[in-house]
Amino acid sequence: MILICDDDAAIRSSLSLVLKRAGYETASVSTPLEAINFIKNISPDLILMDMNYTKGTSGEEGLTLLRQVKIYRPEVPVILITAWGSINLAVRGIQAGAFDFITKPWSNMALINTIQTALELKEDRGTETEQTKNTDFHYDKIIGKSPLLQNVFNTISRIAKTNASVLITGESGTGKELIAEAVHENSNRKKAPFVKVNLGGISQSLFESEMFGHKKGAFTDAHYDRIGRFELANKGSIFLDEIGELDAACQVKLLRVLQDKTFESLGDSKQKQVDIRVISATNRSLAEMVSKGSFREDLFYRINLITIRVPALRERIDDIPLLVNHFAKKQAEINGLNNIEFTSEALAFLKRLPYPGNIRELKNLVDRVILVSGKELITDVDFKDQYTEIPNSSIPLSDSIYPLDELERNMIVKAMELYGGNLSKVATALGVSRQALYRRLEKYGMSTNE
Repeated sequence: MILICDDDAAIRSSLSLVLKRAGYETASVSTPLEAINFIKNISPDLILMDMNYTKGTSGEEGLTLLRQVKIYRPEVPVILITAWGSINLAVRGIQAGAFDFITKPWSNMALINTIQTALELKEDRGTETEQTKNTDFHYDKIIGKSPLLQNVFNTISRIAKTNASVLITGESGTGKELIAEAVHENSNRKKAPFVKVNLGGISQSLFESEMFGHKKGAFTDAHYDRIGRFELANKGSIFLDEIGELDAACQVKLLRVLQDKTFESLGDSKQKQVDIRVISATNRSLAEMVSKGSFREDLFYRINLITIRVPALRERIDDIPLLVNHFAKKQAEINGLNNIEFTSEALAFLKRLPYPGNIRELKNLVDRVILVSGKELITDVDFKDQYTEIPNSSIPLSDSIYPLDELERNMIVKAMELYGGNLSKVATALGVSRQALYRRLEKYGMSTNE
């Protein structure tokens, strides 16, 4: 049963009708006092709570009610209802323990999806046992048995079948995209599209066209209709990689569609509705960006209902032999080679390396040694011949202070010289993606031939 707390009779009636059509039993109260008296006697499955009451337009009355609900019924998920202009209030509610928030006027589909997700996650937390963990997880592209990776698998198995938004964090090269694919492939949306978007590679001027599409003639170069990424992902999942690279204007536009699941294509006044699951990824600290004001707090809470941290390779060194043998098998299949093996000394050498480029760096090294050596038994000497230590990105400070831009440009120049302009190696050495490297080259007016 879902409890609706709102002082507006029309909203209570409208919500009750929508929820009953979706198969939910409802109850309604109009004041915070009625809500507390209700939950003292009956534990609802979920609470829909307005944040602004007639005598509490600042929202403090709604926040007080939320805190009281969490004292009496901490296990009950609460979804907040607020106006678009009061999203900061909703963010404070999330910090106080609310599950999520919707804005008025709400999208019925988005509302039902949010309720369904909250109830599924609540049920899962109540029924999970050690025996049921990870039993439904299937994805053979992710190699490893380390405890930290098993924790990732367990999280995916618990949340994959919900509609919860997922934020995947981790260093560059750890395999965040594979984790996103695993979430989709283990979900009820696996037969629908999985659309990947690298937000770091989309400029602000092209953001709306890429994400929402455009009509022919919407702007000078719009010679044909274009379907945007959100529409392509309808009924499936959309993967927003490098979400920390979005500028402020694009963050607002993204928040709108994530909130309402509706958008308008450029040059078209007709609203389109989409049913999507949002999976995001970043190698940056979004919480730190929020504190500095470079990432919207409301968007941060919208995308990270569930957070999955992908461990760095140095945190799972026991997985290195498994990964090495996997890469070798792939190389043998691709190039028609015989079975390739590695000496214990070779594997021990690989386990001692720092891997700032993580799995991507390991794969590059293994592939290169296999192809260059032409041997079926690879030794530590073979790896030592091909291994070049990536420069440490931490620059020792002297008494002289230099502008950060100058230091960054100098490190790019050094990496370009060291790797002969190989952008993949340079990006890995600097711990950024190729797209991020391209932006920095453009920023400093550097060509790939410099």
